Amino acid sequence: MGRVKILRDFIGIIKDKASQSKAALISNPKTLFLHLALLRSTTHDPFTPPNPRHLAALLSFGHSSRATASTAVEALMDRLQTTRDAAVAIKCLIAVHHIIKRGSFILQDQLSVYPSTGGRNYLKLSNFRDDTTPLTWELSSWVRWYALYLEHLLSTSRILGFFLCSTSSSVDKDKEEGKASSLINSELLKEINSLGNLIVQIARASGSLNSNGNILVDEVLGLVGEDYLSSINEISIRVSEFRERHGCLSFVDSVELACALKRLEDCKEWIVNNFPEKKVMIETVWGLISELKDQIGNSEVYKEDKGRLLITGRRNKVSESARFGERVVMKRGSDSVKFSGRFPSFDEFSF
Repeated sequence: MGRVKILRDFIGIIKDKASQSKAALISNPKTLFLHLALLRSTTHDPFTPPNPRHLAALLSFGHSSRATASTAVEALMDRLQTTRDAAVAIKCLIAVHHIIKRGSFILQDQLSVYPSTGGRNYLKLSNFRDDTTPLTWELSSWVRWYALYLEHLLSTSRILGFFLCSTSSSVDKDKEEGKASSLINSELLKEINSLGNLIVQIARASGSLNSNGNILVDEVLGLVGEDYLSSINEISIRVSEFRERHGCLSFVDSVELACALKRLEDCKEWIVNNFPEKKVMIETVWGLISELKDQIGNSEVYKEDKGRLLITGRRNKVSESARFGERVVMKRGSDSVKFSGRFPSFDEFSF
């Protein structure tokens, strides 16, 4: 087994050297350093994360022209799509994640173009399989999950209007609270639904995947963990806003919000287990989520329209004429917005 591992590592080193030599021979002199930085950041070693120095060199191409940034993203996505090696694929995804978190605006903008313009989705890796060894087969599961997670992260960022977890587009908390208060109910629901789906996607990894002490996978989990904490901060802002306006929600909006809160509640156990150092913050935020869900269940609009729905459901069993004669009437009240200067402080939970 030890000899097989040594041979596999040796082959990986040869592949990396061959790729870099090929790039040096055939690459355009203007893009040579770009391709070398990319190849050095995405080696075949299945245990070692990308070298921060090489990642920094790759990100530096976002501080040049838009054409250079476009070339950098295109080269990264091409390597991601053409490789059949699980370690290379994971490192390409880590590079994508670093662009989202630390890349320049131009680099982030070029990255966001790929899945959203109706063209090919370069993050669609649901069929990725590397069955070279048991290790690469296991890493393939991480590739599929990580690519889907990054899709969710980019989608959520588009809905919020800024790159979630990005250091280059950090949002002032007071401004974000003001923005949330100005949204109509349907837009605020869309945001909290998207953030909730992102949390669910993070939680799914714990049920089916295991790092087994692999430093490369631990690097992925560390990056995702940072995203989680930022997502919780955004969720807390929107939960606070809904606590203020739950009395003016329609029945349909109340049901949709209750479902979103239920999904978040279901993730609580996983979150507490994986972030024990944040237990106090988690208990507080999830306490507010449970409280809001109870408020919705006890609201007059929810009770009244739910009662009408149940009564009409019973009448529908009587006859076909009753089914047409006594339809359910739902209150689809307007997406009213309640403005006031009331925001409970979450400063102690700032990340």
